[in-house]
Amino acid sequence: MTARKTAVVVLAAGRGTRMKSSLPKVLHPIAGRAMVHHVLDAAAALAPARTVVVLGRDMDPVAQAVAPAIVAVQDPPLGTGHAVLAAAEALDGFDGDVIVAFADTPLVTQATYRLMLERRRADDDPAVVVLGFRPADPAAYGRLVVRKDKLERIVEFKDADTDERAIGLCNAGLMVLDGKHALALLRAIGNDNANKEYYLPDVVAIARGKGLEAAVVEASADEVMGVNSRAELARAEAIWQQRRRAQFMDEGVTFVDPDTVWLSADTILGRDVTIGPNVVFGPGVSIEDGVRIEAFCHIEGAHVASGARIGPFARLRPGADIGEDAHIGNFVEIKKAVIEKGAKANHLSYIGDARVGAQANIGAGTITCNYDGFAKHFTDIGAGAFIGSNTALVAPVKIGDGALIGAGSVITSDVAEDAVAVTRAPQKSIPKGAARFRAKSVKQKVKG
Repeated sequence: MTARKTAVVVLAAGRGTRMKSSLPKVLHPIAGRAMVHHVLDAAAALAPARTVVVLGRDMDPVAQAVAPAIVAVQDPPLGTGHAVLAAAEALDGFDGDVIVAFADTPLVTQATYRLMLERRRADDDPAVVVLGFRPADPAAYGRLVVRKDKLERIVEFKDADTDERAIGLCNAGLMVLDGKHALALLRAIGNDNANKEYYLPDVVAIARGKGLEAAVVEASADEVMGVNSRAELARAEAIWQQRRRAQFMDEGVTFVDPDTVWLSADTILGRDVTIGPNVVFGPGVSIEDGVRIEAFCHIEGAHVASGARIGPFARLRPGADIGEDAHIGNFVEIKKAVIEKGAKANHLSYIGDARVGAQANIGAGTITCNYDGFAKHFTDIGAGAFIGSNTALVAPVKIGDGALIGAGSVITSDVAEDAVAVTRAPQKSIPKGAARFRAKSVKQKVKG
């Protein structure tokens, strides 16, 4: 591809009334990231000289979300051609290539945008490149009429004759325009239609009328699906997840049951990572090479170092930092805590606002009591320490290296290195007490 500059115009002015939501449609997330950000991220890979997002009136939450992109306002909304023209001021004097994308079409890949640009910059120099697709049911989509690899026109379904309706190649809406002609073509769009709106697809006929070429690039139907309802949002999520899982498997990740694993847009998984069934990755997760994550884990905002083993049924919350070869077992919750190399918390524990030193062992039922009702406090557990089962560590507290805490203890003061600390009450035994209790219980039952 040449060094020719690129601008991106993202149309995001739609209100999305079918979503039935107070959240603007384009801010609804796929894989934890707003739809509009999926589009902007894909476009950013092209290193655009200018990025403009076209919004409707009173869409401040979207304007804040897309910063630092330039924002243009379409008011009133008079069609897609009119929407692109709302970015005219930002495009003034720009003679590179202008990509027109849609914020509610979040699955278009970087590769497709690059393919559109390459076609625009081909030797035949088309002024317009349209993205097409072949749906299983063309329904009421506009048809792309192609002759000898040239796009002659876009025919809306209601205007198409029988032969044109038989065409399987449909208009996805996205385009690339030659910046030298873009504004002139857009300004030539008329509104002689029932809705008195200015439609972007008309630029093809206008370009052809001026003796300019138009061309088509094809994408899959899944890639260009638009999201206008909650049902379509769920379908887009499923497509994104399936695509990302496939990419990870190509990169050396094993999914025991791929369809049950849910990823976020920023999930990082290293090579030779194995993921069990029904694992959910929230935002901000980084997993290094060789980690094994067992079934039914929920991980968010966490880092797991190489060789560690997580789960099953573990929860890593934001700030969890799991060291090399550490083990976090079933029904263990880690929050804002560092678990150092080789440390283990294998059963039924909560470790929050803490450090667990290398090779330390956390017994079942241990909790760090990090919150006093007003503030959070820190627990420091030294290397090689052993924390007995059912222990409560009342923060702030420090357990020295190699210390041993007896099971059932409530630790409120620091414990020195290599010391033993036990706070349980003395055991009391009553000889024959159990037999007397049973006899008494039987008599009461007979009387009853």
